[in-house]
Amino acid sequence: MSDSIAVYLNSFPGLYWQTAKPGEESRVQEDKALSARLKKRDPEAWAILYDRYCSRVYRYIVLRVQNQTEAEDLTEQVFLKALESGPSFRWRGAPVSSWLFRIARNLIIDYWRTDKSKKTVPLDNLNLRDTVDPAEMAELKSDTRQLIQAVTLLTQAQRDVIELRFAAGLSTAETAKVLGKSQGAVKVMQHSALAALRKRLSEWSEHE
Repeated sequence: MSDSIAVYLNSFPGLYWQTAKPGEESRVQEDKALSARLKKRDPEAWAILYDRYCSRVYRYIVLRVQNQTEAEDLTEQVFLKALESGPSFRWRGAPVSSWLFRIARNLIIDYWRTDKSKKTVPLDNLNLRDTVDPAEMAELKSDTRQLIQAVTLLTQAQRDVIELRFAAGLSTAETAKVLGKSQGAVKVMQHSALAALRKRLSEWSEHE
């Protein structure tokens, strides 16, 4: 396995046992207040939502569809759909991000369901500059295709967790809300997914 991929994967376990961060309670209250403003279609609240999550939604979608143009279009659809459903949004204690990424996930499912012949764009041609941390991008540049290929070989449940946790940057709790699963189930799937990724990439490295 290449050193860059090893570094990338070895950074995941620290997130696996993620604990509550300082100020988490204040973030819950902030989300509650934001949801009330979104329900009223407050323009400033929608601007906050867009600025906070646009790049993360795009990062999640582009890895699922592997087509930059389609990903940009779907990202806009996510926020348009959120705007349309905003008045009916009800605060139930879940993070606003969980609501937004459920919309994104459902749109992706519909995207592939309506036309299974959709074409992907070679990963080398995707504009990833805005979708990953610059330091990680420099480190992973030559191995991104291999890493993404390995992710596509995971089970769909494992892939959902990996993409939400590490592409979208959601917490374990947020990911659980999006997928409708317990945090324990998310942790188990994440652990098995990372083990499968390490095994697959190690096997490929041995055959190079």
